[in-house]
Amino acid sequence: MTFSMVFLLLGGLGLFLYGINMMSDGLESLAGDRMRRTLEILTNNRFVAVGVGAVVTAAIQSSSATTVMAVGFVNAGLMTLLQATGVIMGANIGTTITAQLIAFKLTDVAPFFLFAGMLMAMFIKRKRLSKLGEIILGFGMLFVGLSLMSQAMEPLRHNEAFLNFLISFKNPVIGILIGAVFTAIVQSSSASIGILQTFAAAGMIGLDSAVFVILGQNIGTCLTAVLAAIGTSANSRRTAGIHLMFNIFGAIFFLIIVTLFPVIVTEIESLSVGNVSRQIANFHTIFNVSVTVLLFPFANYMVRFISRVIPDKPDPHKAEMRLIYLDERITQTPAIALSQTLKEIKRMGQISSGNLKLALESFFELDEAKANKVIEIEKTVDYLSDNIANYLIEFQGLEELSENELKTLGGLHHVIIDMERISDLAENIAEYAISLLSERASLTPEARSELTYMADKAVSMLDTCLEIFNERDIGRLEEIHGLETELDDLEKEFINNHIRRLQYKACDPQVGVIYTNMMSTLERIGDHANNIAYAIQTGTSG
Repeated sequence: MTFSMVFLLLGGLGLFLYGINMMSDGLESLAGDRMRRTLEILTNNRFVAVGVGAVVTAAIQSSSATTVMAVGFVNAGLMTLLQATGVIMGANIGTTITAQLIAFKLTDVAPFFLFAGMLMAMFIKRKRLSKLGEIILGFGMLFVGLSLMSQAMEPLRHNEAFLNFLISFKNPVIGILIGAVFTAIVQSSSASIGILQTFAAAGMIGLDSAVFVILGQNIGTCLTAVLAAIGTSANSRRTAGIHLMFNIFGAIFFLIIVTLFPVIVTEIESLSVGNVSRQIANFHTIFNVSVTVLLFPFANYMVRFISRVIPDKPDPHKAEMRLIYLDERITQTPAIALSQTLKEIKRMGQISSGNLKLALESFFELDEAKANKVIEIEKTVDYLSDNIANYLIEFQGLEELSENELKTLGGLHHVIIDMERISDLAENIAEYAISLLSERASLTPEARSELTYMADKAVSMLDTCLEIFNERDIGRLEEIHGLETELDDLEKEFINNHIRRLQYKACDPQVGVIYTNMMSTLERIGDHANNIAYAIQTGTSG
């Protein structure tokens, strides 16, 4: 094999893979948001899930993309594991469309697709038509790449060493291994099957050798979903696990069937005599449809099994340093961007509120362990604040968002700042507790009673404000105005009481500094809580 043949083969492979990616990206960009919305509104009907998975994959020409979307939606709580199982089954059916298209041998008209696609992509300003041009351009590149690979492999038809290598594919272990490894490398079963069809079109491989490679390709395509699930929730890792389990079981089942009944391969060959490329496409389709039909009734059992293999490990404090509802795989989905952001901010508010309550417990109980836990949780709140803010900036760049949605997202920047400051103030309270412990000091009964009353009012106000924000209940804002006024009045009253105690030398001045700082801290918590509640009306929270 000469260097020119190698370069021609690699060039054709590069053009083919780039064409598939361009076509897939264009289709996803053109219809992706609708596809994601369709996935999002799935019901518990598994028949619907399978159908939607097949349609979405056929539309965007990538089962990996559909499966990764499913992993993202499960991770964000938009889809159940059972729904995702149906989507994955459907995606395996939808991905067979690419192989059927390649079998049409459109290499002679591919240059026309290249030219037409280039004109539309470069010279048409309308976004949708420009994206359509990218799809057509990618389609043309795909077939030109196939043509170049065929030219490069033409001399290999008479190369005994290479033909012996292809014959080794008839060994089930070698065939499955080759298919799995190559597909894992290119991360696309459609691309690897297309290359296999190129070998077939050049007359170098028959269906009897290709079947085992196809089984391996269906296993290798799972790598993308497995990589996407790393570092996500248990449920999204289970989604990737089901995808892998589904394809491995299907490969084993068909390996047994084809080995015991080789006549099946002969029957598939008879459907399109002389066209091995079409035979490969047909086997790929039959494989995926058959496995889906076979495993569909057992979807519930698959979910139960994978749930035992990958168990949940809940955090008792529910303050994990990670985003639960926001995910990179759904950042370009305006239909769900706002709702997912609100869910993540609601969670951040719960953690901040919980941290404040824990800080107050550490202060009144003089519990150093709880104080240290507050300081640790504050790091999680800071992490959430920074990362949610980054997502808000990214979401505000989406063209599809309405003016009202953009205004709401803009206001949420201030809300997360207020929540983060409440947690900062909780950390201050924990530090006051540590100071009292280190100085072996204590509050007077009067000071303790006043701080307890003030703390109860501040916590009650924060809980009410978070309820109003989470429920978007404008009707309760007047209630907040009264609570804030009461908190301000209490601070003035209690500080005056404290000054009188100092005058009569009824308390330690050093402890008195902590008392006044606590009063100021609790009043400021009320101010930030007020800002959070009023954000639903003004779009900002000052």
